[in-house]
Amino acid sequence: MKQKKKLGLAWQILIGLVLGIMVGYFLREYPKIASDYLKPIGDVFIRLIKMIVIPIVVSSLVVGVAGTGDIKRLGRLGGKTILYFEIITTVALVVGLLLANVFQPGAGVDMKALDKGDISKYVETEKQTQAHGFIDTFVNIVPTNLFKSLADGDMLAIIFFSVMFGIGVAAIGERGKPVLQFLQGTADAMFYVTNLIMKLAPIGVFALIGNTVAQFGIASLIPLSKLVLLVYGAMILFVIVVLGLTARIIKVNIFQFMRIIKDELILAYSTASSETVLPKLMEKMERFGCPKAITSFVIPTGYSFNLDGSTLYQAIATVFIAQLYGIHLPIEKQVMIVLVLMVTSKGIAGVPGVSFVVLLATLGSVGLPMEGLAFIAGIDRILDMARTAVNVVGNSLAAVVMSKWEGEFDSKKAQKYLDEVNMKAA
Repeated sequence: MKQKKKLGLAWQILIGLVLGIMVGYFLREYPKIASDYLKPIGDVFIRLIKMIVIPIVVSSLVVGVAGTGDIKRLGRLGGKTILYFEIITTVALVVGLLLANVFQPGAGVDMKALDKGDISKYVETEKQTQAHGFIDTFVNIVPTNLFKSLADGDMLAIIFFSVMFGIGVAAIGERGKPVLQFLQGTADAMFYVTNLIMKLAPIGVFALIGNTVAQFGIASLIPLSKLVLLVYGAMILFVIVVLGLTARIIKVNIFQFMRIIKDELILAYSTASSETVLPKLMEKMERFGCPKAITSFVIPTGYSFNLDGSTLYQAIATVFIAQLYGIHLPIEKQVMIVLVLMVTSKGIAGVPGVSFVVLLATLGSVGLPMEGLAFIAGIDRILDMARTAVNVVGNSLAAVVMSKWEGEFDSKKAQKYLDEVNMKAA
């Protein structure tokens, strides 16, 4: 008897996404119902993911670092990783500015047709973080209270402690083996829990997207359709050209690579949260031939320093708001925007609504009206979905780039895993 083919997670999530859009459309006249019943379900799913992220990062990183035990190698990896992140995010900024200047999404838009959104919650956060510069970010990498960093989800501080702890465990030799066994067991258990939670992903996606559509409605996209199309087009162009070229240099096919992480891409896009896929990305990149020490360091660090989609969007949105108000931006002003975004996009990483907060800080520093953000607040969720998916591709690829750069990428393991993925897809 022929066995029935099981519906894959990617298809289940897509079905959840489509059904969520349909339900959200029918509830657009009753947004409170969506908010009362759909939003809590989506929030529970996001909270389940956040619950397991930190235990996985800490246990995987400590085990990976302790397995290496080489401080010089870790320092070299850290330096190379930050350099790579800075180059790629700067390219994203330049691409965003060029496309915004060529296509001019804010030119000719009737501002009266736009529904102003509420940005007050972001303004308060921006006031608290506006003095928080690039140097402060590096100072705050060192935690004063580990438990506070764990509670706050301060990923950079957690990574720093995990690296130091891993070095310490390696240094004490045999006495550190019980600690390693415990943490390896913790990582394995958390990956099992991740697989359980992922079974709820279609329901979580259904609830999150259903509430989103019910709240803002499809009609709110029409006046800003040019911006939405440009952002999505820019994201696709960046992935195919910039990340595709990067992948080609390290002899990886970007389309085959995206096939490997397609479940995570759909999930990240649907939930507009890259945290939902962090555990599975780390697991898949290890199966694709990246060493645990590199994967567990590069991917979590990239969540603060390598937000390719976010930086690309921020560049476009800044120029869009200038065009909306008819403000001419000379070349020197646009260079200033690049420099400011290079700092602000790293300086307040990890803050909720980070893209809006970064834009508020940037607009204020280059003399553009911050009120302009209110015009795109209503559709920020739609834009956030695209930039989150690009962030996921960029961070996954970064793990492969660093593994190749360090000469530790296992090509045979990668090919074997790729063959497995292709067989499942067939």
